[in-house]
Amino acid sequence: MNIKQAKDYIKDCVRIYLKKDEFGEYRIPVVRQRPVFLLGAPGIGKTAIMEQIAQELGLALVSYSMTHHTRQSALGLPFICQKTYDGVTTDVSEYTMSEIISSIYETMEGSGIREGILFLDEINCVSETLAPSMLQFLQYKVFGRHRIPEGWVVVTAGNPPEYNKSVREFDVVTLDRLKVLDVEADYRTWKEYASGRGIHSAILNYLELKKEHFYRIEATMKGKTYVTARGWEDLSEILLLYEEEGLPVEEELVSQYIRNEKIAREFTAYYELYNKYKRDYQIWNILSGQAPESAKERARMAPFDERLSLLGMLLDQIQSEMRRVVETADYLKELTGVLKAVKALLARGDAALETLLEGQTKRLEEHLLSLQKAGALSKAERKKKKQVLAFLQAEQKACLLKQDADGGFDGTQKRFQERVNAMKQETGQVSGRLHALFGFLEEVFPEGNEMLIFVTELTVNDDSARFIGMFGSEDYTRHNNALLISERRNELQEEITALGL
Repeated sequence: MNIKQAKDYIKDCVRIYLKKDEFGEYRIPVVRQRPVFLLGAPGIGKTAIMEQIAQELGLALVSYSMTHHTRQSALGLPFICQKTYDGVTTDVSEYTMSEIISSIYETMEGSGIREGILFLDEINCVSETLAPSMLQFLQYKVFGRHRIPEGWVVVTAGNPPEYNKSVREFDVVTLDRLKVLDVEADYRTWKEYASGRGIHSAILNYLELKKEHFYRIEATMKGKTYVTARGWEDLSEILLLYEEEGLPVEEELVSQYIRNEKIAREFTAYYELYNKYKRDYQIWNILSGQAPESAKERARMAPFDERLSLLGMLLDQIQSEMRRVVETADYLKELTGVLKAVKALLARGDAALETLLEGQTKRLEEHLLSLQKAGALSKAERKKKKQVLAFLQAEQKACLLKQDADGGFDGTQKRFQERVNAMKQETGQVSGRLHALFGFLEEVFPEGNEMLIFVTELTVNDDSARFIGMFGSEDYTRHNNALLISERRNELQEEITALGL
């Protein structure tokens, strides 16, 4: 299965394991809650999906790599204590709590979240001294003398032996206590994830042309070469920062992340060509509805791979703007709820505005901290909450500086409305650029597949789909409906042909 299918399966499994009966007892006893074992090549996103699952289910997450654990760190250290049996006092050995289990309790204490996921990576690389104890843990969820708390589901992961010399192959007795999921690298699934993460469009465009370069591990005369999903994502981060700083991107940099000489060289060459396309086609002029005739003519005559690159650059720009608008809308929606609560309390005369704002700020800071401690906070959610906090803190400062003569809520409401108006203005600008882009494609590629690709990408990308869902687009609706009718017509024609009518 691919990583997305694995994510959906694990998510459902966790929900089932945490299902309770009418007495508050877990429907599946702990001893029958088989840990999931994600078995797959390195760098395909096993750790990333665990973070997403915890965030989406509102659970805490504790992650550990088992490669560095010894028997003592995993099971606890022995100490001597005294006990009395039949009136006779004697020294006996006890064990301290495992570092892993104590981390669960610390997470629960710090976050206030009582249920979660314990994710143990590289589970099949445990030391020889620890291996026998793992069998007991996998079935009974016990390390040494200490059991993991109720409400915590165990998920494990590891690499097949061909990728890791440290791997110990599990015997049937161990495997019979696990739910084994074999996961394979899949470009289409990763592309869907990557589009939402803002992966550099040069990488997405290159891989669209060279799908076979997405994931590769080979043994060569010079040693093992490898290209992984993790490598492409990390390269994207560094490319964006290099561009921000105006630094040159050379093959030496690319090869630090793409550990295959041929692929690193080809991507570097494509990246240079990609930037040349960006300059030659004057992307901003196309999006502003002022595409030069030279750009239109070149696009008409361009080979398909160049047209695909052009389409990717245009999509990247418009979707990044859509993402910004959607993020702003999410932040303002959450801020609206906070300000409504402040206004209601102020009307009741509960406290002064400054005190109410301070209370809301403290509450939100505590909530943010608890989610961070639980490992249940996505990047997008953290950004949204920090934006809300920044507004509240600015309003507290305005109160202290007496910026509003009456000391009331009107000034706060005015500044909030200014942000709403700014978002509406930006939304109008982005909608205008989307309209111009549709117009460009209609004029330059009236009979090609470019419009189909464009509309499909707008549909499957979360940011553009949400933007169009929130603010609409007559161009999108018209073309989407036409493409759906055309697709159904083709299906009917194929059915008629198959019937021999």
